[in-house]
Amino acid sequence: MTSTLPALAEWAVEERGLLFYTDDIGIFSATRRLSRDGDPTQPALDTLLTDKGSDVVFEPLLDLSNSYRNGFGALRTDVQGQGFIYTDNSRFNHGTMRLQATQSFSPETRIRLRYYYAPNLFLGDNVDRQPGMQGLVEESVTSHIWSARLERNLTRNLEVRLLGRFGLRRYNDEFAQRDLNFWTIGPHLEWRLLPRVKLGLGYHYERGLAEGRNQPQLRDDVSYVNNYGSADLDIELAERLSLLMAFHYERNDWTSGIEGDLRNGAHEDIFQGEAVFTYRMTGRVRLYAGVQRSSRKQSFEEEIVKNTNVGIGLSGLF
Repeated sequence: MTSTLPALAEWAVEERGLLFYTDDIGIFSATRRLSRDGDPTQPALDTLLTDKGSDVVFEPLLDLSNSYRNGFGALRTDVQGQGFIYTDNSRFNHGTMRLQATQSFSPETRIRLRYYYAPNLFLGDNVDRQPGMQGLVEESVTSHIWSARLERNLTRNLEVRLLGRFGLRRYNDEFAQRDLNFWTIGPHLEWRLLPRVKLGLGYHYERGLAEGRNQPQLRDDVSYVNNYGSADLDIELAERLSLLMAFHYERNDWTSGIEGDLRNGAHEDIFQGEAVFTYRMTGRVRLYAGVQRSSRKQSFEEEIVKNTNVGIGLSGLF
């Protein structure tokens, strides 16, 4: 949909607070980020890290943005901080930061650059695979992700985007063989089917290479080829009430060729659905209520890992 260029020095602050009940703290944050605008290809999650019980999680968010004109058109910059605070499991507490710049060359054409930083995300207690070591130790990962999106309005109701990104995941020393470099490419589409109905589609192809591919003695190569597909439907049910329904599918084909590695010749399937109601209380305040349900299955394991998150929240734009 065609947009107008912002005026000089438009400052905006968005504050949001969501409160969730989750039935599995081990994969709550991974489920929350499994969206085409998030970080859908999460670090490898061994079954030992899942099924860790329920908790109530507070998810605060603060976004500060500024828009102004320049010689190319209009530039919007924003910095966003997001937290995950667990009521009874504080070891899982963590935060993320996002820096973003969107340059509009015309009302129809934009480029969006983004840097995403997630430091010291605690994944759980996992088996130490280093030589001479045994038992369980903490596993954590830090992610750095750079991305670019070229966005183009083809018509008043149809927008296409091309995504490219590059990322690093760096683990604590005990799991350094999982240190990973990855790249992603894929198209997105936003199509307003009816005045009150918008369809979103996305596909990502991603390739990740881990240090473990060069360390056969550890038998822990988490390199992969990933295919990710997403579809969402945003429906305005009434003047103040809307419903967002989304479905995501992800396929990880592990590419380890190391004999004795569980991921040699294996794959992982992830299915996730969600529904979120948004009620516009005023022009600047919105109320949210929603549910997410995910299912993960590794081909070398019998059990299916499931996660349900139910949340409510409030946001304000100032």
